[in-house]
Amino acid sequence: MTTTPASPASPANAALPANAAGAFLLGGDLPVSRMGFGAMKLPSRDWEGPACDPEQSVRVLRRAVELGVDHIDTAWFYFFRDVSAHGLIRRALHPYRDGLVIATKVGPGRDPEGRWLDPADREALRAAVHRDLRELGVDRLDVVHLRRMPSQSSIAEPFAALAELREEGLIRHLGVSNVNEAQLAEAEAIAPVVTVQNKFSLLERTAEQDRLLAHCTARGIAFVPFYPLGGSGVPDHPALRRVAERHGATRAQVMVAWLLALSPSVLAIPGTSSPAHLEENIAAAALRLSSADLAELEKLTVSDK
Repeated sequence: MTTTPASPASPANAALPANAAGAFLLGGDLPVSRMGFGAMKLPSRDWEGPACDPEQSVRVLRRAVELGVDHIDTAWFYFFRDVSAHGLIRRALHPYRDGLVIATKVGPGRDPEGRWLDPADREALRAAVHRDLRELGVDRLDVVHLRRMPSQSSIAEPFAALAELREEGLIRHLGVSNVNEAQLAEAEAIAPVVTVQNKFSLLERTAEQDRLLAHCTARGIAFVPFYPLGGSGVPDHPALRRVAERHGATRAQVMVAWLLALSPSVLAIPGTSSPAHLEENIAAAALRLSSADLAELEKLTVSDK
């Protein structure tokens, strides 16, 4: 299969900052800007808190859409105490404007205190999809990712359960998250996969993730890195600083721009609850790294190649 070309931005949105990196045709029928938004940090900065200001999180969501973001990544298990990402998204943006794609994830569960539960079985997955429909206020979910838990070596059975819900019309497209090559192959044998969400960043990269990215690029599947800045703070590496200084950019912007430069199939979903960081993240869509920049940054990547 040939690579699905990036779709041109519509004239109405062409000048918006999130469109600066171009667009991608998700699943063959959902055009989205390659710069999106991740909702994990809206309820709290970390799983253990502290809580974020929900009013500010609502403002961040609305501002993201104003800047051209049309792809929001969320999950029911993104919550802290009684504040959830789903609830904030619905409060800020419902009724959703045409063209706004909301992608969610199912599989993991958390109890009211935030403790992680065992991976969801078939019935729990069905209940999770119905819960997402209710909480987001939609009749059909645009994209549902099966998020593999570390204890799962195979995803065939839970992915088949989601494929049934897709056949019932409750889900438009399916994706997978936190998978290896064998698990992606399992899913693709059951139903079309439109997105792969894996941990991947400039300083956390493996040969297998590179192969998965190449596979996605060849098959027109979106590759959506989570923790695009590494997940533990922006690294302060001299080479990263040099590239940032050459462009008058921040190190975080360079890391996001590096991801977008890897392949037209990469979609960026940096998340934040800070209005200032939101503007900074989205501005990275317009940052163009030179071949010399990319060569210098390539030396930093951690890979088992």
